[in-house]
Amino acid sequence: METVNLVILLIILLNGYVTYKGLQSRTFFERYLFKTDPILLGKDYGRLISSGFLHVHWWHFAFNMFAFYLFGKNVLFILENQLGMLGTGIFLLLYLLSLVGGNLLALYIHRHHGDYRAVGASGAVSGVMMFSIILFPDIRVWFIPGWLFALGFMLFSIYGIKSQKDMIGHEAHLGGAIVGILLPLVVMPAVFFSRLWLVLLLLVPVCVFLYLLVTRPHILWIPNFFRYELSKVKEEIKTSRKAPPGRSRPGLSPQAELDMLLDKVQEVGYQQLSKQEKKRLEELSKKLGE
Repeated sequence: METVNLVILLIILLNGYVTYKGLQSRTFFERYLFKTDPILLGKDYGRLISSGFLHVHWWHFAFNMFAFYLFGKNVLFILENQLGMLGTGIFLLLYLLSLVGGNLLALYIHRHHGDYRAVGASGAVSGVMMFSIILFPDIRVWFIPGWLFALGFMLFSIYGIKSQKDMIGHEAHLGGAIVGILLPLVVMPAVFFSRLWLVLLLLVPVCVFLYLLVTRPHILWIPNFFRYELSKVKEEIKTSRKAPPGRSRPGLSPQAELDMLLDKVQEVGYQQLSKQEKKRLEELSKKLGE
């Protein structure tokens, strides 16, 4: 148990040190935070990791590290008990893969938002938490059964990504959680398949959401996507199928045209777009999302 506490403590101390440096120096903070353009255009991929050790304030740090300790000590204890020192390596791998997995999902979702910024260990913590719940589905989290808490967490993360109503990195939460759910398949396959019911319960809604996100990325900009889809079907039934498609704007690349439409959505709202603009937004989103 002493090794468990030492590994957990070292990770917390590293987070604390980097957070302290970031809070003391704005230059340091800006250099290592997650930001879309420096990663995609500047190829500064180190930010996918470094941003996970920065926090916006000490309460942010304390909440993440408290949750990490609560779930992490159980995971590390089981891994070391069954796999020895290899278990320690797997735990560190879980932490880093969850951190990077969360940031990669955020990077994909915000690939067209060059100024999107994020920091925090929540992706890593989400992965550790889900790994813990896969191991102990009946564990209690604030008097809620672990499996039910995990399901609520996944659904709330999906809702948060869709609604964009707060400053929480739901994308990192979801990406990290996916890693935490799937990693037992590699390192503890017997446990994974004995909890297959829970894995499916958690991942089926996520797979549906990610499928829609890839094939219909405009869902993030439509307040009620399913009502919109129904109304679109009704409209198509009423109108001629020979109606001309949405026209592109001369002199603009598809990406530039999409950016202009997305800027307009942010300024005036999706409902204020004309029918032609809505149709063109959908066409460009599908085309560039492929």
